[in-house]
Parts: sequence; C-alpha cells; structure tokens
Amino acid sequence: MSAQVGERSYRIGEVAAEVGVTARTIRYYEELGLLGGQETRRKGDHRHYTEADVARLRGLIRMRDLLGLSLEELTALADVEDARAELREQWASGPTDPERLRIVEAAIPLVERQLELVTTRQQTLAEFRVELEGKLGKLRANRRELLGR
Repeated sequence: MSAQVGERSYRIGEVAAEVGVTARTIRYYEELGLLGGQETRRKGDHRHYTEADVARLRGLIRMRDLLGLSLEELTALADVEDARAELREQWASGPTDPERLRIVEAAIPLVERQLELVTTRQQTLAEFRVELEGKLGKLRANRRELLGR
C-alpha cells in the first residue's frame, strides 16, 4: 500500500467515500487478506492507499454486489484474480511460445472457476425470478377474483 514516487496517496476515509463503503469494511477486507499491504504499516500509523488499492477495492465491491458473494467466495475469487494478474505479467514479459502455452494452460482453469461462480449465481437468480413470477401470478389471479373478473 505504500505509494510510489509521484503517485497519489489516499487516506482510509477518502477511499471509503470514493468506493462507497465504510472504513470498517476496508479494515475488515485487509484483515481477510483481500486488500494487501497492512503488513507494511506499523501499528498506530495511518493507512495510505494507492490508485491500485482503490481499483482493487472497487473491483471487490463490484463482484460482491453483482454476484452476491459471501466473503469466503469473494476471497477465492480475489485469489483467482491475483493468479491471473501474475500470469498477465508473465505474458507481458515476452516469453517464448512454450512459455506462452504454459501461461494459457494455467489461465484456462482460473477463468473456468470464475465462469462457474457466475453461472451458479445466474442459475440461482433465474430460479428466484421464476419463484417471484409465480407469486406475482397468484397475486394477480387473487386480485382478479376479488374484483369479480
């Protein structure tokens, strides 16, 4: 979380306001290992965050909200994202074709895991939608009956 030279540093309250969460949420995400860097901060020191930290937190909150993830699932998904980021760095370093093949083969199961989680959430939402549509249909039928139609 230490800012590099020339990079803006954010305080925890600024990050919370920027992302739309509480400072407590940010501290908890640090405790869970979702937002790194706390090991470089001495006890009692102010927390400082980089643009990358803010972007990571924004992505975590987006995944949490869009997919309705538990913290355990969010942690697993964040671990996959970290592994994919590492593979992207390896790819960018100009590896040989055999190394690129290894990177691609390592990335496939990671993306499959993310897709599996999204698909499971979509199925759960689809089932809930069908349930709500059924309830709405019954309520409308009751209304028609009560109105004498």
